[in-house]
Amino acid sequence: MKKNDILKDYDNYILSTYSRIPGIFVKGKGMDLFDIDGKKYLDFFPGWGVNNIGHCHPKVMAGVRDQVSKLIHVPNNFYHPNQVKLAKEIIRHAFPGKVFFGNSGAEACEAAIKFSRLYGKNSGRHEIITMKNSFHGRTLGALAATGQEKYQQGFHPLPEGFKCVAFNDIAALKSAVGPKTIAIMLELVQGEGGINIAGKDYIAQIRELCDQKDILLIFDEVQTGMGRTGTMFAFEQYSIKPDLMMLAKSLGGGLPIGVLVVKKSIADIFKPGMHASTFGGSPLVCKAALGAFKAIAADKMLKNVKVMGPYIMDELNKLKEKFSCITDVRGLGLMIGVQLNIEGKIVFEECFNNGLIINCTQGNILRLMPALTVTRKEANKALHILTKVLENVSAKEQNKS
Repeated sequence: MKKNDILKDYDNYILSTYSRIPGIFVKGKGMDLFDIDGKKYLDFFPGWGVNNIGHCHPKVMAGVRDQVSKLIHVPNNFYHPNQVKLAKEIIRHAFPGKVFFGNSGAEACEAAIKFSRLYGKNSGRHEIITMKNSFHGRTLGALAATGQEKYQQGFHPLPEGFKCVAFNDIAALKSAVGPKTIAIMLELVQGEGGINIAGKDYIAQIRELCDQKDILLIFDEVQTGMGRTGTMFAFEQYSIKPDLMMLAKSLGGGLPIGVLVVKKSIADIFKPGMHASTFGGSPLVCKAALGAFKAIAADKMLKNVKVMGPYIMDELNKLKEKFSCITDVRGLGLMIGVQLNIEGKIVFEECFNNGLIINCTQGNILRLMPALTVTRKEANKALHILTKVLENVSAKEQNKS
């Protein structure tokens, strides 16, 4: 198909639920994406965090090629080996527990909500406390848990039973806990909210509070999981474990997956028939996810994150000294935010035009989440493009004034 025909057919046949940019991509390898005209882009925001290990990693592709010729789907009232192999691998890296397989982060969130309500049924508790600027998904339950009104507009009435409090404010959280509270749900690093990082003492106090009041602690690690922050899961850096953990995005190595991990002592609350997902944990997707785990280990990606995360942060802080439009640089591992005092969209668009893919969230925060394989050469190339863009944008802003 020709480029103009593709764009026209999108307008005619696909619901306009996304603000799209004019990139028509046909191939990806590692940190690179190639468009329909053959132009190469350096992808520093691969698949909204899905492609943590880069595009089309050989270990994922080998698993997919092997499995697709054998068995793609089997219903969940039967057994298949890939699902239990993946469950064991997740638990090996996480904490003693059991898993439920779905297809997305939103599904993982819905499973967490249902599990929490079931856990609190006998004590008459159902309320879940979440955080402002959080993001948990687009289904109605996940949307009600999300602490950003802009995503909720037009979809009321939302499901009841959620309270939203300020992030990193333990006093606000304690004030919100009441006789109906059954769970506290949060991201350790808020991605869509602007790369806001939970304080270690804050999380320690939440864990203590949950233990005292028999409240479930739920970590949404949809974006922070699978090595993004330098450990397989971000909670490892906080020296505590959650009761429930949500995974998705990069777990599937590029294929759709969602997982709820539940600690073993309470996992059997879910009984047959209480929850399900038709496509959840298929042989094909599980084989891809197993490939993702293998890739992280074989390529020593966690070690690379611990080297390249600080390197990129240091270089961005140098840009902060150079450009007055940068007001803050923050992050954990390779989950990095650059806060601006100008509109971020123009920076994002100029970077794209110059062959660098990043993201802008909250209007003025640039989000950089390169693959865990990122090299110093690739980082320097991205930083060079960003520098040139900031020079141009700063010059334009000065001309305006």
